[in-house]
Amino acid sequence: MPVEHASIAGAGIAGLTAALALARHGIGSDIFEQASELAEVGAGLQLSPNASRILRQLGVLSEIEKHWLEPEMIRLVAGDTLRPLAAVPAGRFARDRWDAPYGVLHRATLQRVLLEAVRSNPLCRLHLGTPFESASLPAGLVIGADGVWSKMRQHIPGAPSPRFSGNIAYRFTISQASAPDFLDRDNVAAYLGPSAHLVCYPLKETASFNLVAITGGTDDRHLWDGGAERHQLEILRSRFKGWHPGIKSLFGDIAPTFWPLYEATEGRWQNGRDRVLIGDAAHAMMPFAAQGAAMAIEDAFELGEMLSREGAGQALPRFEALRTARIARIRKRGAFNRFAYHARGPVRIGRDIVLSLKPPQSLAADLDWIYGYRPQA
Repeated sequence: MPVEHASIAGAGIAGLTAALALARHGIGSDIFEQASELAEVGAGLQLSPNASRILRQLGVLSEIEKHWLEPEMIRLVAGDTLRPLAAVPAGRFARDRWDAPYGVLHRATLQRVLLEAVRSNPLCRLHLGTPFESASLPAGLVIGADGVWSKMRQHIPGAPSPRFSGNIAYRFTISQASAPDFLDRDNVAAYLGPSAHLVCYPLKETASFNLVAITGGTDDRHLWDGGAERHQLEILRSRFKGWHPGIKSLFGDIAPTFWPLYEATEGRWQNGRDRVLIGDAAHAMMPFAAQGAAMAIEDAFELGEMLSREGAGQALPRFEALRTARIARIRKRGAFNRFAYHARGPVRIGRDIVLSLKPPQSLAADLDWIYGYRPQA
């Protein structure tokens, strides 16, 4: 018998999307969130066509499109010379090839639009300031959408656990008015260099640039007396020492937020009856394929589709089997991207030659299995 109600632990992107995906099929939900108000951490977010297609089906994309920017291309650039290496077409091309747009926006925009949709839907009930442990949850299905540090995992034997990846993300924004001219006001750009890369794209909502530098490092969060910030900024500057002066100048007076990147190990996502993990709770991953939010959105939508057709006992194992295969492939692509983006020496030279020989259409074709993915039921 199809599920009629679900409880959702966590009101982030995964949890809110799950509530809307369930409501689409007449399934009610209660969403329990520890925070007393929703304040999205971070700044920028890339939404690829596989995610925007789902958001369109959920009826929220039109509102998002009022605020985001659709880049004409995703550019790969040499970090030491600013020499263009390759470009994947987006914009109108993305809409035509993948039947959905590619956009960049502030995370808070997506959070707000999803939240407004949930609050306006009578089948969704949001409980803020209500930790999962103290919530009086009704019997039945519980969806763990509570992130990389999920507490829902303890209810699933053999569930994943978080582990430090050895990578640090340094996030910061600068105003477009004060940004150097080489930063692209219309497109996403990934600057590649030995052992590090820098992603930059404009945020229409705030007239700023979102920048994320990723490199290897250590988790120094225990030094939160200020020592961590000083140490991490020194690491950041040292990793970009041989880069173009224009890029190094971006790190002059900034106070970046540094995020030790944790990923989820392999493990079970469901207990075969009434507990299931989605999003980062199930498979937190590195951002090298820019698919973290997209995978959470896909999870939520596909779980809703399955639960609308059969009981949880049948749907949950099928959901896990389908999604673990997809996630494994995305992770492999992310690992390849990290290897390619951070290449050194002869490998880097070979990478640049290969990229220069591949036409934009070919680069786009390599992404068909990601961007053209359509949820299954």
